[in-house]
Amino acid sequence: MPDYGPRPVERHLPTEEARDLLTLVRDLAQREIAPVAADEEATGRFPRDTFALLSRSGLLGLPYPGAYGGGDQPYEVYLQVLEELAAARLTVGLGVSVHSLSCHALAAYGTDEQRGTHLPDMLGGGLLGAYCLSEPSAGSDAAALRTRAVRAGDAWVLEGTKAWITHGGIADFYTVFARTGDAGPRGITAFLVPGDAPGLGAAAPERKMGMKGSPTAQVHLDGVRVPDTRRLGAEGQGFAIALDALDAGRLGIAACAVGLAQAALDAALGYALERRQFGRPVADFQGVRFLIADMATRIEAGRALYLAAARRRDEGASFTRQAAMAKLSCTDTAMQVTTDAVQVLGGYGYTADFPVERYLREAKMLQIVEGTNQIQRIVIARQLLGPESR
Repeated sequence: MPDYGPRPVERHLPTEEARDLLTLVRDLAQREIAPVAADEEATGRFPRDTFALLSRSGLLGLPYPGAYGGGDQPYEVYLQVLEELAAARLTVGLGVSVHSLSCHALAAYGTDEQRGTHLPDMLGGGLLGAYCLSEPSAGSDAAALRTRAVRAGDAWVLEGTKAWITHGGIADFYTVFARTGDAGPRGITAFLVPGDAPGLGAAAPERKMGMKGSPTAQVHLDGVRVPDTRRLGAEGQGFAIALDALDAGRLGIAACAVGLAQAALDAALGYALERRQFGRPVADFQGVRFLIADMATRIEAGRALYLAAARRRDEGASFTRQAAMAKLSCTDTAMQVTTDAVQVLGGYGYTADFPVERYLREAKMLQIVEGTNQIQRIVIARQLLGPESR
């Protein structure tokens, strides 16, 4: 398969340390991740060794406090790291985003003792996390979840099934949201569940059209006993914790989408400059040039949108609406850009000998995860019109 190589992205970073970090990540991604991405995706191999390397390199805990093994990096920097990783292989970029999401409840709502006990291993000790909110009958309507946690002395017993769980069956820990009270969002509580807890199991991974190297599976909780010391936040606070995490997680998806789109543009540029028809490169034809111009413009706009939202988060300002806008726009961009990349390559773009057909299959998933793009529109409209609007 031809390898045209990535083109460096012009980045505006807040510190020299951040510039050095992005250089390190880019070199690591192109040396360790990109060369094997196509083969491993084709065979459905999850790159656990890559995640161990990222953990040793301090890249699994970038936006979290250094006191607990994190990188003390602002979201503005962390998201650009995700973009570079996703450009090399979406399974890796998305996996880092999901891992960060699964650490959020403990980092933001855990006690000092809980953070000191668990967070260092989660951020830099080689562990891999999963985030368990969705269920077979509660996807977009996450507040309707049925998994239940019943108090049993100084512990809780969890029963239920979670669905569409990235890293399901291979994670070392799961942030699980379960019902401890009445129906509705106020009856939900968050728990930190070890991956080897008795009674916790996973179904066979889903058979997906893309991202075959990233396992997505149902997770079954059959009488899983969790001590109260692993309850995160107050009883009934779980749904608020979940939504808070999703705001940040949607920015992660947006950054991954831009990375995937950038990889597709790079492939299209390389092909258009090399492929000759009618005695000249196809890059000379206006139809191709206009496609490439539109692809590049959409990517730049998406990158600016997710970074603007990230800076609001770093400043401590509300960013729910901006996160939803970034997730919506960037994932739609990834879908359009990967579609156009296939068109630039013509018949070759439809074959597995070139990466753009894989990028197209992967892009579709990004419009669905962590809230479909229809849900993002609901969030944006409610933020603009008020919660009582329909």
